[in-house]
Amino acid sequence: QVQLVESGGGLVQPGGSLRLSCRVSGTTLSSLGIAWFRQVPGRGREGVSCVSSGDSTGHYAGSARGRFTISRDDAEHTVYLQMNNLKLEDTAAYYCAAGSSPRCRDRVFYLSDWTSWGQGIQVAVSS
Repeated sequence: QVQLVESGGGLVQPGGSLRLSCRVSGTTLSSLGIAWFRQVPGRGREGVSCVSSGDSTGHYAGSARGRFTISRDDAEHTVYLQMNNLKLEDTAAYYCAAGSSPRCRDRVFYLSDWTSWGQGIQVAVSS
């Protein structure tokens, strides 16, 4: 059973940076695509970034492109989301998700492709 554990969230001022980590266990990370989603209360889960299995090319939502960078370290069983120049509107609970053969592309995220989820971690951007 795939298990995902997020870490690295917290409170940061606008313009600041955070790096989220998603540690994967229960299977080989290299066989999975990994995505980051976020959610604010009252709204649906929004795709932020994803990376396919066996590929290091990141794909991003429009709101994340140019500010966020996804990377994977299969040897460390971890996927990272480096978030720079954070804005107030980036405040949300962030979730990592895994899928065996998900569609991973810019701007479009198919929620049903991601079959395993972490518990989520809070990111708060505030002055």
